[in-house]
Amino acid sequence: MSNLVQKFQEYSNWRSGVVAALERYRAWVGVSDLSDAASDQRFLHAKTRLADDKLSIAFVAEFSRGKSELINAIFFADYGQRILPSSAGRTTMCPTELLYDETFPPSIRLLPIETRAQSHSTSDLKEQSQVWTVLPLDISSAEGMLEAFKQVSLTKRVPLEEAKNYGLYDESDQDAALAVDGNGMVEISQWRHAIVNFPHPLLKEGLVIIDTPGLNAIGTEPELTLNLIPNAHAVLFILAADTGVTKSDIDVWRNHIGTGAGRMVVLNKIDSMWDELRSVAEVEQQIKGQMANVAHTLGLDERQIFPVSAQKGLVGKVNRDAALLAKSRLPELESALSNELIPGKQDIIRTQLEAEINELTASRKALLASRTRNVIEQLVELKSLRGKNQNIIAHMMQRIDMEKKEFDGSLLKLQGTRSVFARLSTEVFTSLGMDILKEDIRQTRDAMDKSKFSAGLRQAVKRFFEQAHGNVNSSEQKIDEIAEMMTVMYRKFSTEHGLALSTPMPFSLDKYRKEIKLIEGVYHKQFGAAAILTTPQVVLMQKFFDSIASRVKQSFLQANRDVEAWLKVVMAPLEAQIWEHKSQLKKRRQSIERIHVATDSLEEKLQLLEQMHTELEGQKKTLHLLESELKSAIAAELAALKAAA
Repeated sequence: MSNLVQKFQEYSNWRSGVVAALERYRAWVGVSDLSDAASDQRFLHAKTRLADDKLSIAFVAEFSRGKSELINAIFFADYGQRILPSSAGRTTMCPTELLYDETFPPSIRLLPIETRAQSHSTSDLKEQSQVWTVLPLDISSAEGMLEAFKQVSLTKRVPLEEAKNYGLYDESDQDAALAVDGNGMVEISQWRHAIVNFPHPLLKEGLVIIDTPGLNAIGTEPELTLNLIPNAHAVLFILAADTGVTKSDIDVWRNHIGTGAGRMVVLNKIDSMWDELRSVAEVEQQIKGQMANVAHTLGLDERQIFPVSAQKGLVGKVNRDAALLAKSRLPELESALSNELIPGKQDIIRTQLEAEINELTASRKALLASRTRNVIEQLVELKSLRGKNQNIIAHMMQRIDMEKKEFDGSLLKLQGTRSVFARLSTEVFTSLGMDILKEDIRQTRDAMDKSKFSAGLRQAVKRFFEQAHGNVNSSEQKIDEIAEMMTVMYRKFSTEHGLALSTPMPFSLDKYRKEIKLIEGVYHKQFGAAAILTTPQVVLMQKFFDSIASRVKQSFLQANRDVEAWLKVVMAPLEAQIWEHKSQLKKRRQSIERIHVATDSLEEKLQLLEQMHTELEGQKKTLHLLESELKSAIAAELAALKAAA
């Protein structure tokens, strides 16, 4: 078992352990009558986060760098042969995602290249199953899988104008003219995108492999530039050890990959440097020299450069040749991926989970504390009645009635707050709603279609981003108003009626504001340099805007879901405490009323309250134990992984 597979299994076990602890906590909270809408929402959010947790690795390279061979060597060597096509020249012609979705049978879904003529991004088309060609994948046959995977290599010849319409032919590129045959036909990929649904052990654990079709596609396929590469947790940039960094490599590195967490450079084909006429030390020196050159050119630390021979590594694994595998240096790259990438990803999930669990447990503790305080108040109140006459008991009943009257007055004011809350909530969705965004997208597309000049195209896109930022900012202002109003209301009920409330659950749209800025930055990198756009660039800009619109739409959709979830739970702690307080006031009134009628029930009621107090203290201990168990589950495997690393 490779180090990478082992770490993924440990990570999967960690997630399963957290889910189990979370379920035990939730079950106990439900049985103990401590659940409410807010806690249910947080439980669901935490479970969904763990269930949907994916780890994506993008492989980026010019053709003939051995990218597909590297994927075979790392992930598919157990099949005893190559699964991804790997030969001289280009083998991956379209962006390919390898993943596992248990709701679909093993298959290859292929998006026809003709869809590039439509104003739909690949992300949009993923929701339209009828436009995809689906081929079954026979996972019991390695040969059958290899044949199926060859689909991503298929090409077709189309007229020059059709290639231009797809944004796949650039007249300003002198080399492009060489690809036109005597009949005016150009070779292009048969498919725009491929999704391979394959029950590989690592893919089943949440790994997503992104295989890109070469550097020339990075600038022409918006899905790669705007979505797949920026969102990948790791990007392996593959170079050939003998050629090092070429000019096109530098451009792609600076414009689309860049430095950052999870960025690694693989110097593949070091076996081309193995030479019987040189000593081992000389070969090693040559490899180190190339590593230093690459690190300097790309502005990296040499520790981020990994010299390997994917082909020899694959052969070493298939033939169980430990010496050849070690010489290929493939295990060093796998260790770096597993020891840096997986714990790093786990850190992110752990931090997010801890924040949710802290809010969840704090609200459950507050509710228990409120119940305990009410029981203690009743105990003190009833103990003071021992030996008292009927007049004093009647006076206490009047005092509770007065307290209830004041509380009901506060509830009337809360009704007014609810009315304002409903109005502000509507205003949040007015600016953040999908209808206004769809209208902005439509207007931008119309303006781009009508414009004949570069400045007009850029102005249309500029206005679109300004509108998007303005809508998010407007919604953020309304959210801040709601949060401020709820903070005042929380404070009022805490100080005037002794409710155990802290501050309302915070919320911000800053995450989505940053996402839109990131998308805008990618657009400016792609089209901001040239003063005048060529006809192919104009076509490409329109394709990019389709993907831009799709990405912004996804951000707005998620923002809408998050806002809706927050609005549902921001009042929940207050309403839970109000219900609890009303219930306790009613119980106190009934208890004293019964004692007023029959004083002999006083000791019986005191005994019952003492028992309730004991039970509540026991619940506090159980809650603390379950909380500790849950937090230990979140941290336990992380510590083990780091120690192992």
